[in-house]
Amino acid sequence: MGQNTEVLQQFDALIAVPEEQLNWLEEHSKIIDYADGEFITEEGNKIDGPNFILEGRISLFIKQGNENREISVLSKGNIFGYLPYSRGIIAGVNIRAIGSVKIMSFNTDEINTMIRDHFELTQALVHIMNNRIREFTALQQQNDKMAALGKLAAGLAHEINNPAAALVSDSLSLRQHLRLEPAAFKELTSLHLEAFQVDGISEELLKILAVTDKPVLSLKEKSKKEEAITDWLDERNINNAEEIAEIFVDFNFTFDNLKIFENLIPEHARSPIFNWLLNILVTEKMIQDIQMSSGRIAELIKSIKIYTHMDRGSEKMASNIHDGIRNTLSILGHKLRKGNIVLDERYDETLPLVIAYTGQLNQVWTNLIDNALDSMEINKKGKIIITTERDREFVKVTINDDGPGIPENIKSKIFDPFFTTKEVGKGTGMGLETVQRIILKHKGSIKVESIPGNTTFIICIPINSAITSNNI
Repeated sequence: MGQNTEVLQQFDALIAVPEEQLNWLEEHSKIIDYADGEFITEEGNKIDGPNFILEGRISLFIKQGNENREISVLSKGNIFGYLPYSRGIIAGVNIRAIGSVKIMSFNTDEINTMIRDHFELTQALVHIMNNRIREFTALQQQNDKMAALGKLAAGLAHEINNPAAALVSDSLSLRQHLRLEPAAFKELTSLHLEAFQVDGISEELLKILAVTDKPVLSLKEKSKKEEAITDWLDERNINNAEEIAEIFVDFNFTFDNLKIFENLIPEHARSPIFNWLLNILVTEKMIQDIQMSSGRIAELIKSIKIYTHMDRGSEKMASNIHDGIRNTLSILGHKLRKGNIVLDERYDETLPLVIAYTGQLNQVWTNLIDNALDSMEINKKGKIIITTERDREFVKVTINDDGPGIPENIKSKIFDPFFTTKEVGKGTGMGLETVQRIILKHKGSIKVESIPGNTTFIICIPINSAITSNNI
């Protein structure tokens, strides 16, 4: 028995391997000692082994910017490196010693001999590879869910912050404003208006408030109209003319409206009545702002509900591609505004529904759009074009941005597991490997075309095809 065979017999994965096969394994391996912090392998190097940890611990990590993201820690009794029938030949992670480490490294050139002559040993190592795939998939699923949740929370916090702050501000202003009403009411009662005058003023005001189709004025047009109304009010010695003119323009008062009020109101009552109208309209404006803010929050909550598909669970179902994309854009709205991004949506509204896992497709849109936004940060502006169309039995979604593009030397790696060019904490954390996996699960396809200033992701999803049963 070799001096290390006894140690190998204690490996859980090798318990069923005959002693003579472990002896053969040791004979065709070499012992390597590593000091604390020493690299055992680095990303991009050829994978060797399999390697058996006899003593110590190792760290598996990937580089993200200037930071290291740890994937796993392995200790004595674990096996890593190349395994029989593995298709991976280039390392996608870095491996470094934690403290002193002793490893028995098998001569990879003898793998074919192992497969041919040592069935139980080969079987044990293949079993490790299968477990590794399952563990990786489970880890990736958890990372994806946490990343999507983080993106969702960040987007929701940004989007809700403005309308929520406006609600608080408007409600406080409204409270202070309403405290002025008793004094205004007292002044009105002293005017002794006739009933037909009060009714006429109320009817004209309600008619103005009932108009919903108001013209959108440019800043120049708005200022010009405010000046004209201010002059009209000043000519009639009405107090707070500028403030009244501003709110009148907001509610689309015309000079015909002003003349009707002028004819209804005695000269001595015009200033108090027009200031009363000011108070009424300011109150109305605050209520409209509160309704708008609360409506925006309700829309965001609806978007989140549709985005996460909380009301339908995780089953596959008929889904509207546009709903998912629009709700994703709603959640990422703060990032679009912050990045000074022009959004061009070119949707074929006649597209049929697709049978899909809606929540998972939303992860695809989030990842691709978020990546596009990040890529354009360097220019402090940009444009995203999202196009949908039918391509035979597929729905085709194209996401294009005018960022710097994907360098040729990494274009072939972007769909690799854990691959990223972003710093820790940047982006969704999912990576394009997840995007590809979701699309393949739907029996679709994804490809990328990129040159500086023009990057396009093209996603095709079958309209009626069944979805593969393997979990994601």
